[in-house]
Amino acid sequence: MLQDIKISFIGSGVMAEAMIKGLLDQQLLPVQNIMASDVRPERGEELIAQYNVQATQDNRRAAAFGDVVILAVKPQVIGEVLAELDGGVIRPDALVISIVAGVTIARLLKGLQHPAIVRVMPNTPAQVGMGMSVWTATPGTSEQQRAQTKTILGALGEELYVNHEDYLDMATALSGTGPAYVFLFMEALIDAGVHMGFSRRVAEQLVLQTMRGSVEFARRSRLHPAVLRNMVTSPGGTSAEALYQLEKGGLRTVISKAVWAAYQKSKYLGSLGNDSE
Repeated sequence: MLQDIKISFIGSGVMAEAMIKGLLDQQLLPVQNIMASDVRPERGEELIAQYNVQATQDNRRAAAFGDVVILAVKPQVIGEVLAELDGGVIRPDALVISIVAGVTIARLLKGLQHPAIVRVMPNTPAQVGMGMSVWTATPGTSEQQRAQTKTILGALGEELYVNHEDYLDMATALSGTGPAYVFLFMEALIDAGVHMGFSRRVAEQLVLQTMRGSVEFARRSRLHPAVLRNMVTSPGGTSAEALYQLEKGGLRTVISKAVWAAYQKSKYLGSLGNDSE
């Protein structure tokens, strides 16, 4: 599906590289059909050495190159990037995909004056092909372009289309920020293991494999998490005691409040971006 199209990246950070790697690993398009732009010349040299893609410091050149233009810059520079790309630089029939956090479709439409725009909320496990990308599209995005989006995001892991941009703020709080919650829980478990007397190396091994195995068990069994939890919990046993302490400490409430706070923060940051344009 992507063999005949050209993809350009405006911004060549970690997520852009993850997308480049995924596209090439799955042989979705030839390497000469990828161009990456970055203000740092050394970054372009790194990408050429690692992937043999085309590289440039000229965002306008990269934008004109692509049938698909992926915006992957930091949120704080999106204003100047949009101004740089305004004025018909992007091909009229091109697809624009934005993975810039907190930047709304309304802002992108206003800044680019371009009809076919997809906004994506990816997450960091995309770097190992295990990401979760939630996306939505403007009415001006064709069915073919939507199919291309699914293929591109599929190179990062799983993808999910939502029919309203509001869901992206929710996804930001749940799957976008979610890895941070998981890593904090892992860190706490590892520290508890060290406190009991394990070496940090052994504690990390136990926790990492326990997390990995639990997730895979949940995926394969397709059972509700509460059912799986009860399978591990014997009356009067160690799991029951540990879970009692977690519930007593308000773990569920704290998690719910944290996710809600992230959701509100995402909406607030998005409103700042719109007001600033």
